[in-house]
Amino acid sequence: MGPATDGILLIDKCMGETSHGVVKKTRFAFGGANRAKVGHAGTLDPFATGLLILLVGQGTKLSQFIMPGQKVYSATLQLGVETDTLDLTGKVVATADVPAMTLEHVQETAKAFVGTLHQVPPAYSAVRYQGRRAYELARKGQAVELKAREVTVHSLRVLSVALPEITVHIRCSSGTYVRSLASDLGEALGTVAHLRSLRRIKSGPFDVREALSSAEIGRIQGPSLLERVIPMREAIPQLGEISVSEHTAEKVREGCQPDWEELMLGWDEKADFSPDFQNGWIKLVSGGKLVAILQVAPGEGGRQGKAKIERVFA
Repeated sequence: MGPATDGILLIDKCMGETSHGVVKKTRFAFGGANRAKVGHAGTLDPFATGLLILLVGQGTKLSQFIMPGQKVYSATLQLGVETDTLDLTGKVVATADVPAMTLEHVQETAKAFVGTLHQVPPAYSAVRYQGRRAYELARKGQAVELKAREVTVHSLRVLSVALPEITVHIRCSSGTYVRSLASDLGEALGTVAHLRSLRRIKSGPFDVREALSSAEIGRIQGPSLLERVIPMREAIPQLGEISVSEHTAEKVREGCQPDWEELMLGWDEKADFSPDFQNGWIKLVSGGKLVAILQVAPGEGGRQGKAKIERVFA
């Protein structure tokens, strides 16, 4: 069996590159815009580095199943200086003295930012506001008043304090803005702050140590690049799995909903059918290949469950 042509590609994005630029460069390396469909599962700001998950071919259908995964970052914030973008690329809008503080004091203060938070996204963000991207309006000097969103910070470890800089390790939900977190932490410490550096270490089950540097794209072409593509079935290891016959697989590809009895024949008893498990999404596979992703709701009290096709793959 040759290399996968549909799946995901793990990239370690270099500083200064845009996520769209990496997508465009990768598409060209695969043989041009008309030969390979390439997207991404969550952007990184140009100043940030680290794990960028690219979606290749039919892998572009996996975005909604990959993006919600937890993220892990290493970040350095600089105290005493606030910028309009909340990072090092913006204009300075405020300065303040940096009070003396110990590592223990910063660690204690950081505890308030662990758990469920209501976070206001930065004005310079891709969040939509009045039908436009917020950053488009902010760049024109227009006021942007974004609503707070619920995010979860699972852990926030303070690694070092070398004033005016503080380095932290963050594990958080998708949609968390580390720039906002840095600004809020600076305020809690009695000063202002902006994000000096940001590196995404993990996204869901994938680690940047497994990734190909974006600087290598272009030097590695077509077939060699395809060898780095993770097949679709392996790209979503967090989902439970059901194996079906090729006959059932073809019916599903033609749009037929599989009945519950057919699914139970291929049920892996290790799979978790709880509706809370990734929203009840289950992989349907045949012959080792991903056929579809189903949304499954198990029955109660001996009743049959229900299955709805979410995505189908050729």
